[in-house]
Amino acid sequence: MEMAGTELRLGLPGTEPSSSTSTSKISNKRSSSHMNNNDEPPPKAQVIGWPPVRSYRKNILEASYVKVSMDGAAYLRKIDLNIYKSYPQLLKALENMFKCSIETEGYNGCNYVPTYEDKDGDWMLAGDVPWDMFINSCRRLRIMKGSEAKGLASL
Repeated sequence: MEMAGTELRLGLPGTEPSSSTSTSKISNKRSSSHMNNNDEPPPKAQVIGWPPVRSYRKNILEASYVKVSMDGAAYLRKIDLNIYKSYPQLLKALENMFKCSIETEGYNGCNYVPTYEDKDGDWMLAGDVPWDMFINSCRRLRIMKGSEAKGLASL
């Protein structure tokens, strides 16, 4: 009775089993043929599966995650800015996330105000620059009390 189709063996798919691997112990030591031929490295196994993604494609697929903190909250969140298309969408998501009301105009000190840290490390009011510029320069978001945001200058 032959069970070659269901037989378990070691080796790469599509290779024929050798009599030495199926009947004897497998050794981690290199054979003498590899030791004598030190100039030539052993051939690499072909990668099977999805081809590697090139670096220029990685940049397209990368998400733009930033940390979000809120004054008075004991935890931070992380959001992907690329899923939002405008400030109103982002602010609505932040209001739902933190269960608060975020003021975008009139910063009267009674509500929360969205601020962000740009590439240079400066804190600015969210909404003062065009959306695309905001997406490219935002490093962190902070929802602060309106009374504390009075010191931030509008552009």
